Amino acid sequence: MTSTHETIATRVAALQAGMAGQLSADVGTAFAAEQTALQAAGVPAGVPTAGTAFPDAELIDATGQPTTVATVAAARAAVVVFYRGAWCPYCNVALRTYQEQLAPELDHRGIALVAISPQAPDGSLTMREKNELGFPVLSDPGNRIATALGILTGPSDDARAAQNALGLDLTVVNADGTTGLPMPTVVLLDADGILRWIDVHPDYTTRTEPAEVLAAVDRELV
Repeated sequence: MTSTHETIATRVAALQAGMAGQLSADVGTAFAAEQTALQAAGVPAGVPTAGTAFPDAELIDATGQPTTVATVAAARAAVVVFYRGAWCPYCNVALRTYQEQLAPELDHRGIALVAISPQAPDGSLTMREKNELGFPVLSDPGNRIATALGILTGPSDDARAAQNALGLDLTVVNADGTTGLPMPTVVLLDADGILRWIDVHPDYTTRTEPAEVLAAVDRELV
């Protein structure tokens, strides 16, 4: 049985152990090479710092209705999570952990939790239902916010070929028909929409732990 106190890193390690041997050598090599390259490149230059206004844009909720981060935050401070899509096993682990360990603590502090990906709204609905998420899961067609934050990336040619071999075509699941993806990122906004803290993970197999988010919230806002 999974403990609700396990870290994301612990759960990812278990996920990777379970996946070992299930992927072909070519597919596994392509993904490993991509992760190594992302780690080496590090956080992109130009990622905004504290005090910057959040580049909000019109998003789409899981029912297909237009909205924005400011709208769903409803004049509250917010933790905004950028993830790749419902197809990404690491994203599922992270958002499920946030629902269990982070959402209740943020609710207690009066802070909103919002997740954003470039996938079409039906993918957002899948993510929300599959992981029983109680917080808004939104779509950003065209990765406009991720682009403005400087966290936009995309699969290498070999990684995309590996994805296609597994039946994943990003041009189908992404709302705008492209292969662009945000680096997994957590942003802390104050009630005025000003960025107070950002944590970017170029390697998509790693994520910001709930304890790290709460420490930033308590340090920057509470």
